[in-house]
Amino acid sequence: MSGMVPRELTLRGVVLGAILTIVFTAANVYLGLRIGLTFATSIPAAVISMAVLRAFSGATIQENNIVQTIASSAGTLSAIVFVLPGLVMVGWWADFPYWESVAVIAVGGILGVMYSVPLRRALVTGSDLPYPEGVAAAEVLKVGAGVGGAEENRKGLAAVTAGGLLAALYPLLAKMKLAVEEVGGAFKVGTGGSMLTGGLSLALVGVGHLVGLAVGIAMLVGIVISFGILLPQLTAGGIPAGTELSEFVGTVFRQKIRFIGAGTIGVAAIWTLLRVIGPIVKGVTAAIAANRARSGAGMGSLDLTERDIPIGIVGGTILAAMIPIALLLADFATGGPVAAALGLSLITSVVYVLVAGIIIASVCGYMAGLIGASNSPISGVGILAALGISLLLLGLFGRGLGEDDTKALVAFALFVTAIVFGVATISNDNLQDLKTGQLVGATPWRQQVALVLGVLFGALVIPPILDLLNSTFGFQGAPGAGENALSAPQASLISAIAQGVLGGNLDWNLVGLGAAIGVGVIFVDEILKRTGNRSLPPLAVGMGMYLPTSVTAMVIVGAVLGHLYNGWAARQSAPEFAERMGVLTATGLIVGDSLFNIAYAAIVAATDNPDALAVVEDFPGALPFGVIAFGSIIAYAYWRMRRDSAVGSA
Repeated sequence: MSGMVPRELTLRGVVLGAILTIVFTAANVYLGLRIGLTFATSIPAAVISMAVLRAFSGATIQENNIVQTIASSAGTLSAIVFVLPGLVMVGWWADFPYWESVAVIAVGGILGVMYSVPLRRALVTGSDLPYPEGVAAAEVLKVGAGVGGAEENRKGLAAVTAGGLLAALYPLLAKMKLAVEEVGGAFKVGTGGSMLTGGLSLALVGVGHLVGLAVGIAMLVGIVISFGILLPQLTAGGIPAGTELSEFVGTVFRQKIRFIGAGTIGVAAIWTLLRVIGPIVKGVTAAIAANRARSGAGMGSLDLTERDIPIGIVGGTILAAMIPIALLLADFATGGPVAAALGLSLITSVVYVLVAGIIIASVCGYMAGLIGASNSPISGVGILAALGISLLLLGLFGRGLGEDDTKALVAFALFVTAIVFGVATISNDNLQDLKTGQLVGATPWRQQVALVLGVLFGALVIPPILDLLNSTFGFQGAPGAGENALSAPQASLISAIAQGVLGGNLDWNLVGLGAAIGVGVIFVDEILKRTGNRSLPPLAVGMGMYLPTSVTAMVIVGAVLGHLYNGWAARQSAPEFAERMGVLTATGLIVGDSLFNIAYAAIVAATDNPDALAVVEDFPGALPFGVIAFGSIIAYAYWRMRRDSAVGSA
């Protein structure tokens, strides 16, 4: 029987995963600091892994899955740049101390892996969440491994390849400056203004196709609330003299609307947690039962889907991790007000990490399952984590401290937030990977070990990249930052929240308004569920409010197109095949865009020139040409889906 176990967790797979980790993590750290976005690395990692391992004998779909698991775990961990640079921005660090940074990233990430083990049963095997990127990665792996009939797999591979080429074509045109990267902008509304932009990204269209219409409509509702109602009201009264409309509206969005959106996400997150507590408890109970069965008859007695890391090891690792966390925090607190009340501060902070980690892992796993890791508003979770620890520190130390003491408390709050954020980033990605593993027949415990390895590789790589970018560019708002400093928008916002709470100047009315909106959306969602087979996912509404429309608009377009296509597919003689062709083409759109982003980030990093691919400076036809080209690519992609599906079903 043991001879039939497929090759899975291998040395060559781990080595390849580690190499891809370096490439993807570097790209994600740079993009995260420059434009505030990172991309999910699981699909491109799966594509590259299949291409490399095909040259070796005995490669399996499960082995390729391990490679993408390691690379995606580390690539997602790079979202820690949404918090850690804040310590440089507030002037507490001048650079990133290597081993201290490695330890913060590693311990948070490993906690994220451990928390996600019982969540796998609750949110992956025991739920109907779509997991768009997890499903897409599995489809890529299946096509590469030849799962299914030869004709279907030939068509499937062609669909992924065509989608990938189409998705890479448009950003290439945009980076050549022949086409625009987004359309729309700011406009006047009465005495105020608003803004609507659409990022012309085929990956976002692909994600929309996979997440479905309910999420798309919910995001549209969030856009209407933020950009149709709140923004015009909060900008009413006129534009300050000498200020551009776009600059004014953009500032109000960042400084006010995002805090309202964070309040909505906070309430939706708490409600989501309450809804998943039951499945989580069942998941933990099932893990304990599996542990008893394993101890009696061995791992082989369990179904493949039950073979997690034993729950005893998971619980022990979580508790053991609190020791290095306490030591890290004690070392960091040297000389500040926390050091004067070290015992109480450490107990409070460690308990906060333990409890907030459970909550945030559950919420992030649910959000990733709903909309995908790339589009999950994880920085909103970072905001809530920073709010939580800042309020605890405020309760312990009060206000009225000197400037240096307040600065030390802000830095301590950011350091604790960085640990919790490590949990958030990993749980945001892990459940996607575990969904992929479920669909390709992977062994859960082997995949969970790979996730830990990915965290360790990422933790070793991220600090030197941060140091390189800090010394080369610097961060906006940091002492001595130059004109080419990286914006690091999330780190700036989270730092501002910690400073606002501990310095006493945070506008709680904005957060409260967002929370009230969240309660209203939950109420509507419950009514819809009780009166018919409809829903308005509250977290998706919060995402629509919090994220710029440059990210959300094309997800909505993709959701509508996917709904229309799936309706057509359901009427075909082979509906499952037709729907799968849609999934594969949408997957290709995500793959092509992601791989292009990696290549482009490498070119920019090598040349230190964001316009390295530009062939013209100001092409007057970039807007009309871009819109026509983007629309034509989408139209061709969906025409091709229908053509190949119709032939396949004939």
